[in-house]
Amino acid sequence: MDFLAKATALVGGTMVALRRFGAPRTQAVGLVPAIPPARRQGIMTLKMPSAKGWAPGHVPDAAPGLAVNAFASNLDHPRWIEVLPNGDVLVAEAKEQPGPARTLMDRAAQATMRRAHAIGTSANRVTLWRDGDGDGVAEIREVFVEGQNQPFGMALAGGTFYLGNTDGIVAFPYQEGQTRLTGPGRRLVDFKPGGHWTRSLLASPDGTRLYAGVGSLSNIGDKGMEAEDGRAAIWELDLASGQARVFASGLRNAVGMAWEPATNVLWTVVNERDGLGDETPPDYLTSVQEGGFYGWPYCYWGQTVDDRVEQRPDLVARAITPDYALGGHTASLGLCWMPAGTLPGFGEGMVIGQHGSWNRSTLSGYRVVFVPFDKGRPAGPPRDLLWGFLSDDERHAFGRPVGVAVGADGRSLLVADDVGNVVWRVSGT
Repeated sequence: MDFLAKATALVGGTMVALRRFGAPRTQAVGLVPAIPPARRQGIMTLKMPSAKGWAPGHVPDAAPGLAVNAFASNLDHPRWIEVLPNGDVLVAEAKEQPGPARTLMDRAAQATMRRAHAIGTSANRVTLWRDGDGDGVAEIREVFVEGQNQPFGMALAGGTFYLGNTDGIVAFPYQEGQTRLTGPGRRLVDFKPGGHWTRSLLASPDGTRLYAGVGSLSNIGDKGMEAEDGRAAIWELDLASGQARVFASGLRNAVGMAWEPATNVLWTVVNERDGLGDETPPDYLTSVQEGGFYGWPYCYWGQTVDDRVEQRPDLVARAITPDYALGGHTASLGLCWMPAGTLPGFGEGMVIGQHGSWNRSTLSGYRVVFVPFDKGRPAGPPRDLLWGFLSDDERHAFGRPVGVAVGADGRSLLVADDVGNVVWRVSGT
């Protein structure tokens, strides 16, 4: 880190220490969260642990009755998981690639993120892992596809495999049991790269449509709203016609998506804006309405106006309040539906991989949580399912959870850990 970056980080660290005195003691979580009033940060709080990785024999902590083992190891920044019908597990290995650092804050942020292994050279591939003997550890590894542009989301529908690169969706023919894709892929949709780069994918229950999360370029439209056109949204692609459209908007960075099976309603987790305080506003889990607008960048949690932004009263008036708060800056990225009976002690609900905060004086996230559901709706406080990714003094991250998926056996959960370079398997003891 050069002198200017060190100086900026030092100032930011001093601000972190001062802000701890006024930091909220509890997180804004649940159906009716207590969200503190906004407090503008003149210098953005910048705090992230250094990446340390896992020592031999060290694994995350799990809820009572659960055991953890490494399903796949020695990956290169594993981010997302797709379990194929034959039981093969696909893992997208990719990383944010830093752009030009134009300000002191940019330089300090990039230095901090490099220390946390959050940015750098991207592997740009998807690997296939097969547990042929059923012991919970994959013994076969194949390169499924490589040479991609920051691949992330994956979906299989109608004999076609879809891959979400940062600049668009590509399609490949696929036959069950295939261990490597062939050809360059067929481009279906173009997306603007940069900013929030992940492009999660989810097929509709009937396999006729594909949904894609496209995050914003900036925090609050800092480069103008023209640059944000088509972003901060979930897109819908009709696979028969090839027509694509924005399905829902005002979602700053919608990443994981899942279907609630009783109602067939689409749900997503969203990373909210930075610079207004430790708990303001909270990241959230929400159902997604067709044509719905969720506030970004003009307002948050309904009609709470962000006065840093030139306003659009017409959009504020129709902003939808999210369903369930997940706490400030938890970086809730991974999402999957977990049926009752998958893990002992847990009913049906949503599993969420919380990658962990950087814009918070006391770190949050760095865990996997479970939100119980009843009759198609969240029904109670979140429960910790997996934790221990962060050292007690908050200086080191052993790992950071991202994508989550139910295992092929229906009795386990898989968790991608991009700092530990592991895919963890959680099962009953």
